[in-house]
Amino acid sequence: MSIIIKEVKDTQTLNDFTKLPYKLYRKNRNWVPPILSEERDALIPEKNPAYDFSKVKLWVAYKDNQCVGRIGGIINRLWIEKNNQKLGRFTRPEFIDDDNVAQKLIQTVEEWIKAEGMDGIHGPLGFSNLDHQGLLIEGHDWLPSVASDYHWDYYQKFFEQNGYEKEIDWLEFRITFPDAMPEKSYKVADMIKRRYGLQPQNFKSTKELEPYKQKVFSLFNQAFAQLFGTFPLPQSLIDFYIKKFFPMLNPRYVKVILDKNDEMAGFLVALPSLSKAMQKAGGKLFPLGWWHIMRALKKPKEMDLMLTGVKPELQKLGVSALLMNELWQTAKEDGIKFVETTGMLEDNHVAIQMWKSFDHIQHKRKRCFKKMFE
Repeated sequence: MSIIIKEVKDTQTLNDFTKLPYKLYRKNRNWVPPILSEERDALIPEKNPAYDFSKVKLWVAYKDNQCVGRIGGIINRLWIEKNNQKLGRFTRPEFIDDDNVAQKLIQTVEEWIKAEGMDGIHGPLGFSNLDHQGLLIEGHDWLPSVASDYHWDYYQKFFEQNGYEKEIDWLEFRITFPDAMPEKSYKVADMIKRRYGLQPQNFKSTKELEPYKQKVFSLFNQAFAQLFGTFPLPQSLIDFYIKKFFPMLNPRYVKVILDKNDEMAGFLVALPSLSKAMQKAGGKLFPLGWWHIMRALKKPKEMDLMLTGVKPELQKLGVSALLMNELWQTAKEDGIKFVETTGMLEDNHVAIQMWKSFDHIQHKRKRCFKKMFE
């Protein structure tokens, strides 16, 4: 049977697009299924404000009347304006181990990106760097965090066969917290706090955290301004992410540092690991998915480090170390030994230095590929 590519234009093709990973990975013990309804909502213009500045096309591949692949294309106007590069994005690639299926999907998104006047294509990238990004190329035997992605190891060869080359990698780390911190770390932390007038803030309730939600994203836009793939998040998208992510947070794992003027100098957002709970939920909150998630939030065994940001002018002054020290203290109180990071750009040396005080391994790698059109 021939391979048929269909653009997502109705409920059936959208359902096939969003449900395909649940079929492809159903027997993979390391895949963490996201909440299906959230994956679907992200692809509906009326529900995702990223469509206000993005042009999007989605396609699904069929073989023998079965959905066997998918891919999307994004033209992100805000990123293009910031970087002055006419590059489109491919997003959310998934397909069976079939060269013809992969090639037809890749060619389809390339043709659309080229027709939109772009000079090239890169990805996998989502609507922003808080969306799906990177193709897993190392670490397939490890369980990902809920903020990361898992892919079959054969995906890489198909992109390389179709002329894609490495643009940049994200690295992920697994940290082992010590039972006690060296005395030197306390002295250094106290010195930094006194010298720069820094004040750590810890939270016990969502109510205490509430005044900092917008400030976190304001600093996020500053701290990430020069990093690959980023652009200033507009307020509509900030509100979208606050609504999506903040209800899941345990306030005790959010750390904030204020400067001498009581302005936010840095933040760290961690989360009790939800990976195993999400596997039990199977992509659904009901009937019992919510119970597995809430249990993991209240009785954590491991932790995921989701996001860290520091004012650019303070990034080499030890603020990140202070944030990690505060997180270690909370982890110790809760009996948590292991922390998984999300992807960190391989050239973001300041951020990677955060792990130098802890026993750690770099165990996963995700890649952004790039292809320029002739």
